[in-house]
Amino acid sequence: MTRKLLPLATAVVLAGSLAACSSGGSGGGDADADGTTTLKVAALEGGYGTQMYEDVVAAYAKVNPDVTIELQTSKSIEDEITPGMKAGQYPDLVVLGQGRQAALTETLIKDQALTDLTDVLDATVPGEDVTVGEKLTDGIVGNLNTNPYGDDATYLMPMYYAPTGLVYDQGLFEEKGWTVPQTWDELFALGDAAKAEGISLFTYPTAGYLDSYFFSLLATVGGEDFYEDVMTYAEGVWTTDEATEAIDLTARLLSYAAPTTVGYANEQDFTKNQQQILDRESVFMPNGTWIAGEMADAPRADGFTWGLTPLPALEEGGDRYLTTSVESAWIPAQAKNADAAKEFLAYLYSDEAAAIFADSNAVQPIDGITADLDPELAAFYAEYEEPGVTALVGGFASTAPVEGVNIKATLFDTANSIISGDKTPEQWLADLDTASEKLRAAGE
Repeated sequence: MTRKLLPLATAVVLAGSLAACSSGGSGGGDADADGTTTLKVAALEGGYGTQMYEDVVAAYAKVNPDVTIELQTSKSIEDEITPGMKAGQYPDLVVLGQGRQAALTETLIKDQALTDLTDVLDATVPGEDVTVGEKLTDGIVGNLNTNPYGDDATYLMPMYYAPTGLVYDQGLFEEKGWTVPQTWDELFALGDAAKAEGISLFTYPTAGYLDSYFFSLLATVGGEDFYEDVMTYAEGVWTTDEATEAIDLTARLLSYAAPTTVGYANEQDFTKNQQQILDRESVFMPNGTWIAGEMADAPRADGFTWGLTPLPALEEGGDRYLTTSVESAWIPAQAKNADAAKEFLAYLYSDEAAAIFADSNAVQPIDGITADLDPELAAFYAEYEEPGVTALVGGFASTAPVEGVNIKATLFDTANSIISGDKTPEQWLADLDTASEKLRAAGE
């Protein structure tokens, strides 16, 4: 079954400049003395782990023995490769999406320092008789996540996609006789019922995980047009009734947050917040499919089963949205072996590579792939097929950087201050309006 992802607004607010604009690398690259090519691949070690990359590299060695791959993985891959890039030593291929605090991908987009990958879509997948573009899910390419300059040129290839929403324990609902809420009124009623049993309704790993929550919420309260207005900094968008409703709903939800949420909402302790779901101390948290693999070895309550649901609708039968997380692969414009990197990139969409990735819960946007997933993981993706559920792809539009303005931090991180009482919803809205207006002016 072909699943269409609906591309909306773009990816992110851009960071400062890293490298000078470059029209491209050396293309054919440098062959070693023995005629082989050494390909330098850097990948973020995220929730899917590193073993899948090692296995894919080993598999590719059998497909193309003339290429030797030097694989570099790290939880902070930007810190590992940026110093070398500043010195002119670039990886040939990088697997790293947008939205990271270091904003390396966004910086290279701003500097026009990525290689055009449009021809990869027409490349035949090594070992198969189909092109990369023919295998991809409709709508996953051609939006501003993959074509950041708003034209027909693709610079970022979508590697993995994942539905994100409210993650919960199905076993807890079965034990308590609860029903997954379909409306916000039902959600708050559940919060009261859970509180009576000493269970918090809500937590989050870190405030940054509220991206998927807010993107879906904005579309829920105002439709896709309002969502796009927020993402593109429409004049006065944060002074509207829809914006007020979104912030008021969120403030009310945060009043049900676990008391330990803010204390653990950091890069060192975030898994303690995630553990609350497994221990049945909290009901919901915003997260994505990678959570199953990331917490695979964590202890859990008897009968625990992962579940995922979109945010509730405003009214019964209303539209609901799943923010879709898309991680990307790209080639620096100054890569020495761009052609060899493109060939390896095409291989990453092969059935062989896709199966390796799927074993680590990393699902690629390839038609039909979800049919072969582990049942637990398949249940996450099945949410796309629920009536009235729409997939959102995208985020904040890019602008020239504005000193002191980070609208994502203002929107997401302020949740910590709402829980602690250091900010009010009215102050939150005012801060968002100020940031949005400054970015709107920068984009004009």
